[in-house]
Amino acid sequence: MLINAEKSVVKLEICTDSVISSVTAQEAGATRVELCAGLFEGGLTPSAGLISLTRQQITIGLHVLIRPRGGDFCYSEEEFEIMLRDIALAKEMGCDGVVIGILNLDGTIDVARTNALIAAAQPMSVTFHRAFDMTPEPFVALNELIQMGVARVLTSGQERTVLEGSELIAQLVQAANNQIIIMPGGGITERNIARIRRETNAPEFHLSARKKMPGNMQYRNERVSMGGELRLPEFELAVADTEKITSALNAVNIK
Repeated sequence: MLINAEKSVVKLEICTDSVISSVTAQEAGATRVELCAGLFEGGLTPSAGLISLTRQQITIGLHVLIRPRGGDFCYSEEEFEIMLRDIALAKEMGCDGVVIGILNLDGTIDVARTNALIAAAQPMSVTFHRAFDMTPEPFVALNELIQMGVARVLTSGQERTVLEGSELIAQLVQAANNQIIIMPGGGITERNIARIRRETNAPEFHLSARKKMPGNMQYRNERVSMGGELRLPEFELAVADTEKITSALNAVNIK
């Protein structure tokens, strides 16, 4: 199935972990949000309550990350069953899509279980996330995803950031031949998105566009931490920023 998308039309997907950030993304002009929990771990499946309330508050596309734990993408049978059940819940709550990724021990795509997740997700859209960046043969993986009917691939070009991986991303965009969307994500900001657009010719981009703001607590016991040594500040929130999103949109001339 070919994707009928004009090269001049660029869409933004904003990665969010809250209702307020999702609403901000919508108000700033994003096409959709990818709703997650645990962004410090690279993203985990959000709670049913968060999905449900977010769906009530936004009308733009709502895609939900299906990732049962942090770490690698080689899952046990129990973890796979969790993924199937979370997909069923996302569908029940009216989500427009799910974001998945599951690999074999050798880093190749687990085709059989990916197909099972896609079947469970129908008719929702399916994105294959940055597990793609852990595959040893990206063009082989791309062809497999095309054959399975995946709508898009989120990738940093198998590098730490999209800027470093832009050459591979451009090659993937060409190889995709409008049969699947290549969506760069990883280190994209309102300051570099125009350059990345020029270098990759990708039609969609994934970013968090967040800012830091103080939390609501007035009394603060800063002797106590709720996490390990490598942790986020207890009294600080990270939320989507309207100015960053609109600046990114303006940088690629969509508004």
